[in-house]
Order: sequence, then structure tokens, then C-alpha cells
Amino acid sequence: MLAPDFIIALEESIPSDRYYLDPVDCYAYAYDNSRKIFPPECVIFPQTTAEVSQLINLCRLYQIPVTARGRGTGTAGGSLPERGGVTLSMERMTRIIRVDATNRMLVTEPGALNESIQLAARPHELFWPPDPSSAAYSTIGGNLATSAGGPHAVKYGTTRDHVLGLTAVTGTGEIIQTGCYTTKGVVGYDLTRLLIGSEGTLAIITEATLKLTPLPVAKGGLTAHYRDNMSCAQAVVNIMRQAQGPSALEFLDAGSLSLIRSRDPEIAPSASNAMLMIEIDGTTREIKSVTEQLLQACQNDGLLIASACTSTDQLWKARKILSPLLRDIAPKKINEDIVVPISKIPDLLTGLSQLCSHYELKNINFGHIGNGNIHVNLLIDPDDSRELERAHTCLDKIFDLVIQLQGTLSGEHGVGSEKRAYINKELSNATITLMQRVKQAFDPDNILNPGKIFPQL
Repeated sequence: MLAPDFIIALEESIPSDRYYLDPVDCYAYAYDNSRKIFPPECVIFPQTTAEVSQLINLCRLYQIPVTARGRGTGTAGGSLPERGGVTLSMERMTRIIRVDATNRMLVTEPGALNESIQLAARPHELFWPPDPSSAAYSTIGGNLATSAGGPHAVKYGTTRDHVLGLTAVTGTGEIIQTGCYTTKGVVGYDLTRLLIGSEGTLAIITEATLKLTPLPVAKGGLTAHYRDNMSCAQAVVNIMRQAQGPSALEFLDAGSLSLIRSRDPEIAPSASNAMLMIEIDGTTREIKSVTEQLLQACQNDGLLIASACTSTDQLWKARKILSPLLRDIAPKKINEDIVVPISKIPDLLTGLSQLCSHYELKNINFGHIGNGNIHVNLLIDPDDSRELERAHTCLDKIFDLVIQLQGTLSGEHGVGSEKRAYINKELSNATITLMQRVKQAFDPDNILNPGKIFPQL
């Protein structure tokens, strides 16, 4: 329950059209793509860094939890106000402050959509490489909070690789600037990379200086179909050994293809149990050369067919069909974004198959296989308590397998609340303790997204 004095102070400092106190209005901010529900007691829409600082100071005074939020597209529960309090929605801080084409930079507020950034950069023949599947409706702030990736991370890297500096507000209300306006800079600690991926637990980002990249002259692609996962995984290892690799390398397993064929039977050969979608970018001459090299790298005994695509729309057709179908058939699926080294992909796919068979679970695997980043989807009936129990046991074993293969539990979705119970599988007690000390330095009263990542805080 919010203190009456807090509400009075809020009413005096923020216009009435920029906050909600009615539970009905607040309910729209109670959930994200994890499908969990935690209603906030208040939703506030700041418009400036100074307002964010003022609000953090106010919440600190009354010891009220503060959860920053973009558009709620995350799957790990990172934007859920589990302890009530205030949701700080950044959706009205949407200004793209400037595009500096000469220096290949763009300065933006956190509420701008990823797609808006791309549209602003494109007339200058530039782009921002992070491209999560939610790019059309996820915010830059959300991308920064989880260090979002996407298909093109295999060539260009993730969000951390494309941010030069930040303005942010800590849990004490202090406004800090990190990084610099140049591509080189080693003065002090790299707080920029620390804040990226911290899921709003250290500071609220209010401005970001993004590093832009020249648009490729052209794009090409090819698809390859295999009899089984193992031959497909071997091809991936071979592809990633090439001197000039793909700009995107995506994977669909037998379950994915079966689902897609139910909508479009002609999209894949009936004998195909694994598919690669390979994009190549560069000059027209480079694309021709690299396509020939990668077609050769696809060859092995399990290959059914590999062919160049006439357009990128044709290349991504199967992937675009899959996501809405998954939402239709399994709205309560367990979705994880594990990552292993490229060389371990055959072992991962074998282990996933064995575990899901042992626990009698249907699953579909797809994802950014060029990074070793596989999205594992356990298709469950949440009303079947025994199946749900098996699924959680299986998930625990999947995480064990990932760690054994020198992988990580999350490549781009973050920890949030969904994976916090498992972080000690990957991080030592000493490492976790040090991270908690960093959290306390930024947020001594633990008001910023409390309980996320570290459940004991």
C-alpha cells in the first residue's frame, strides 16, 4: 500500500495525465511475455532524465520498489513488479535526439522502438545491428536491459557491441554518464557494458548513444535441408569455420518443420528433419563468392538439398510462419534461450532429444545456431500437474547439460525472475557475492527491480 504522503508528493510533482493509481489502469502493466501477472500499485510516465531522478529520490524516501518497463516484450519476467510499488514506464521518452551520420552515431531516449532507430538511420545508409524478433515493437531501453541480439548477432554481435555511452539514474537518484562519444575510450571502468544487460537492477537508462554500421550493399541467402539434426549440426560447425561466414544462420528442427508444413506443405521436403536458413551480406561480388563457399560447406551425407534463394523474403518465410503457430498451439510453452559453443552443438541437440524423450515431453527447437543460441520450447499443458512437474525437472537437467557443455543459461532474454533460481549453476558463490556488492553500490536501498537476478536480495 502506497503511503498517502507519497501520493501527495507525486501529485505535486507530476501532471495527473502522467501517472496511474487506479488498479484498472495499472493492470495493463502487470504482465510481460512471460505470461506471469504482478500488478503495480502505481504507473508513472516520466519524460526527462530530471524527472526520473526526482521520482527515484521520492521512491527512495518512502522505500517503494521501482520497476522500469519498456513495452513488456521480454520473456524472462524482467519487467514484472513482483513486489508491487511503482512501474516506471519509459514509453513516452521516445525522442531520437540526433543522428550523427558523419560519426556513425545516434542518440536516443529509451522508449524509442528498435524499428524507429532503423528507420532514422536508413536514409544515411546506416543501421543499428541488434535485431530481436520483437524489433517492430520492443524499445531500445528493453534491448539495452537484456543486451538483445537477434539473427544477425552471428556477424555483428549483440547490443553490448553497439553502444558507446549512456545517461542513467542510479538507485540513489544520482544522474550518471558512462562511456564517451568516440569509438575508442578507456578512461575509468566500463560502466556502459555493466549497465547493458543489468535488467534495470542498477540504474534506469534515460539516454543512449548508439554506434551505427553501414548498410550492406546487397543481401543473398540459401537454405539447406537435412535428414537429421546431427548432419545439420555438423554442417553448422563447417560453415562457421569458413573465412567469410554468414550474416545470419538460423536453425529449425523436425518439430518446427512439421508445424510449418501444416500451414504450407511446400515449404520444406517431407524428408527434411532439420533446416538451415543462411543469409549473406556484402557487395554483389562478395555474396556470389561466399554463397559458393557456404554451399560447399553445407555438403555432407545427410544433406537433402541446398539452394540459393531468390530473395530474403523467401529465405525467412519458414521462420515467419513458425512464431504465430507456436503461440496458437502452445500459449503456455516454456521457452528458454540457451547457448553453447559452436563445437558443442551436436552434443546439445543430442542431449535435448534424449532428455525430452525421457521426460515424455513434446518440444520444438529453433534459433540462432550460428551463435550456438538455441530456443528450446517445451510444449506443455499447464493444467496437467504431472506434465508440468516433468517439464520443470527436464528444464533443470537441460540447464545442467548446457553448463557441462561450457554454455550459458541465457543468450539474449536475460535472467529476470524466470531463471534466477538457476544462476548458481553458472556462477560461483564468490562471483554472485561480488555482483551483489555492485548492486548495493548502485542501489543501496534495493529499490530498483528488487528480487530480479538475485532472489535473496
